[in-house]
Amino acid sequence: MSDEPRLNTIEWDMMDRNRFLSLTVVNSLFLRSVLYPLVLVKTRLQVQKQNTVYTGAYDAFKKIIRTEGFCGLYKGFWINSIQVFSGISYIATYEKSRDLVSNYTSISDSKTKAFLSGGISSFVSQTLIIPFDVVSQHIMMALNSRRQSTKLPPAGLQSSFFKPLSLNPEEVKRYGIAATITKQLYREGGFRSFYRGYFASLICFVPSSACWWMLYQYFNEFLDSLSFSKSTPHMLIHCTSGVLSGGTVSIMTNPLDLLRANIQVHRPSSYASAVKYLWKEDRWRVFNKGLSARLTQSCLSSALIVIGYETMKRFSVNEKYRSQVVWLGRLKSG
Repeated sequence: MSDEPRLNTIEWDMMDRNRFLSLTVVNSLFLRSVLYPLVLVKTRLQVQKQNTVYTGAYDAFKKIIRTEGFCGLYKGFWINSIQVFSGISYIATYEKSRDLVSNYTSISDSKTKAFLSGGISSFVSQTLIIPFDVVSQHIMMALNSRRQSTKLPPAGLQSSFFKPLSLNPEEVKRYGIAATITKQLYREGGFRSFYRGYFASLICFVPSSACWWMLYQYFNEFLDSLSFSKSTPHMLIHCTSGVLSGGTVSIMTNPLDLLRANIQVHRPSSYASAVKYLWKEDRWRVFNKGLSARLTQSCLSSALIVIGYETMKRFSVNEKYRSQVVWLGRLKSG
């Protein structure tokens, strides 16, 4: 075994794909369960008018738990969890795109391959999940309290400039919040309502995904070149690279994520009007509004994604390559 070459990159054709994709579903559902409260808090911070409801992430957590109970942090989770299947398409598209770039182009730089594959995979997954994202965001904004079964968002989560979704409380009680929001969205704009903010999502998430994979590859190679890395477990290097890339991308793209959330929830008449309104209301705060929750979510999710991604690839590698995989030593990511 000592004479066998070590496998530095686990490629798409080296894995049992059925096992890899099955593990991806489990890993994606686990991540969404852990991180969903941060997504909900981030969304409410982003769409509120200045600081009229919550002063920050910690304040939002306290108020949501106090007024809506712990389950309030998981409002819209089951609709959002349908997106777990987009996780399959995302990671499968990333691996396949990387495989095609490697085999059918002259591109050899690992960071460039990661950048292109990350952008392509995000484009595919966003096209699939936007309708569920739109519905789940509206559910996040509908407040349930312990005393009242349902009430619509308070003034601080609305704006006269935008056009908030009008819900009939009787329908909410009869059909449930998810069904009522879905029906109302279709009434007001047909199928197009479920793709509101589609281009804003692409503008936000395609560059985010491309940069995340590129920076992940860069930080992996950079940390791997340092002297202390020789005695450092490979998984710790990967996790550190994931956290650094996740934090960097969150800071870079926060204004785009803020614009996307407001377009999907408040439904302005145009992108230009949304930009003007957000600048008028928040000025330079557009760069850090909801950023603390987004940074926490991104860094934590990046670390967990890396652990799951690297582990899934090792569990899924075909038998003929298994003896070449390093579990405890350092192994560069594909």
